[in-house]
Amino acid sequence: MRPTLLAWALLAAAIGFAASPLLAPGFNGFEPDQFPIPQDNPPVQPAGYAFAIWGLIYLWLIAGSAFGALRRASSADWTPMRAPLLASLGPGILWLPLAQVSVLGATLLIWWMLVMALAALIRTGTEDRWWQVTPVALYAGWLTAASSVSIGLVLAGYGLLGGTWAALVSLAIALAIALAVQARMQKAPEYGLAVIWALVGVIVANTGPLNWPVAGLAGFGIVAILALRSQEAD
Repeated sequence: MRPTLLAWALLAAAIGFAASPLLAPGFNGFEPDQFPIPQDNPPVQPAGYAFAIWGLIYLWLIAGSAFGALRRASSADWTPMRAPLLASLGPGILWLPLAQVSVLGATLLIWWMLVMALAALIRTGTEDRWWQVTPVALYAGWLTAASSVSIGLVLAGYGLLGGTWAALVSLAIALAIALAVQARMQKAPEYGLAVIWALVGVIVANTGPLNWPVAGLAGFGIVAILALRSQEAD
């Protein structure tokens, strides 16, 4: 695909992705009875307020893609990240409708979205950091947490592990990915901040009643990400 066409296709995908909640009105996450073992208040899931970050992600992806299409359509610095980001956002338009009918299908799709988002983040250039790198970093960071949460829900919801153990496994997966990516992507601290936002949400969700193992691992993850960023700053 020609660079200019790819730039405009990415903008269209970003707009479609932001509009995707219109395809699933009233969707507020998986319903407890979508699982063989109903998942009421699973410890792996962040507190509801944490999902408000999607509003920021939607707007920044649109703004960044619009800037790129209007001002950097043929830029060699921008072009490498556009194809994988398009491969994430395009299918992502269907994630909400799919999540209403298939937990496993939605889990597979969100992991595809994550892989492509990370590929895009790694391929971001050095120009226009706030327009090019930041929105992709926030998106990839939140997807790192969200895709891992989906694993925890599947593990607990299908009886493979208890709720706490499923949460611990999924958090360990999220932290392994987050620390590896943040160590490589020193130019994108927003990635780690998005993961931290999710981890704080997990801690909040596990304070009443207190679930020490899950809250403790989430807290350790926050400290580890911040420590990594501090070392990189030095």
